[in-house]
Amino acid sequence: MSFLQITEIHHTYFTKNMAVTALCDISFSVEEGEFISFLGPSGCGKTTLLSIIAGLVEPTLGHVLVKGNPVIPEERQIGYMLQQDYLFPWKTIEENVLLGLKLAGTCTPEKKKAARQLLYDIGLPGVEKKLPKQLSGGMRQRAALARTLAADPKVLLLDEPFSALDYQTKLKLEDLVSATLKGLGKTAVLVTHDIGEAIAMSDRVYLFSSSPGRIHRVFEIPDELKALTPFDARNHECYGKLFKEIWKELESLEP
Repeated sequence: MSFLQITEIHHTYFTKNMAVTALCDISFSVEEGEFISFLGPSGCGKTTLLSIIAGLVEPTLGHVLVKGNPVIPEERQIGYMLQQDYLFPWKTIEENVLLGLKLAGTCTPEKKKAARQLLYDIGLPGVEKKLPKQLSGGMRQRAALARTLAADPKVLLLDEPFSALDYQTKLKLEDLVSATLKGLGKTAVLVTHDIGEAIAMSDRVYLFSSSPGRIHRVFEIPDELKALTPFDARNHECYGKLFKEIWKELESLEP
C-alpha cells in the first residue's frame, strides 16, 4: 500500500440556495519521500483538496489514508505551511517553533534540542530569542518551516508558501526546502500557480481542470531534473520543453 492514498474524493459545498461541486473523482497515491505538486486554473479545488488531505474538511465521498490509516488531525500526522508565516509577533522564534509541540504536550528536552537543530539546519542560527519583526520575510518563512517540521509530520502540505516573497528569496527557499525535505525523507504536496516551481521541485505534477476540479493530466518529471537542485533544474535543457508542454496544456483549460 502507498504511503499516502487518495481514493475517489468527491466534495460538494452546500449553501442555502445551491450546491457547488468543488472536486470530482480524485484518486492518486504518493510514496514515502516523494514530492508532488498541484497546478491548475484558479478555483479548481487545489486548496480544498489540501484541506481534505489535512483532515480539516470531511469530503462528501472518498477517503484519505496515511500508511493505511485515516488522518486524525489531533495526532498531527500532517504539517501545513501557508503563504503567510503566521508567526505570533509577541513570541520569540524559539517559542513559535516549539508551539505545536507544547500544544500537543510532547515538548520534551530531546524535541527541544531537535527543534533548535532545525533552525540551525535551515540557516537560522542565533535567532531563537528574536521576535518575528526582527527577521526578513524569507527568514520568517524558514522559521515557519522549522515550526512545521518540529512536530515531525508524516506528510507536509505546502500552499503557495513562496508566492509572497521576492524572486531571489523564492529561488533560495525552493532549494532550501527541497534539500531539507529530501534530507529528512519527508513526503510533500505543493499547491502552486508557478509552473517552473512545480517542475523544479517535484517528482510528479498533477494538472487540474475546473468546474468541478478533476485531475486532467499527470506529468512525470524526468530523472535528470529530479537529480538536480530546483535552481539548477531550471537551467537544464529538459526544463524548457516540459515548461512549454505544461503551459500549453494549462492554457487549454482556461475559459
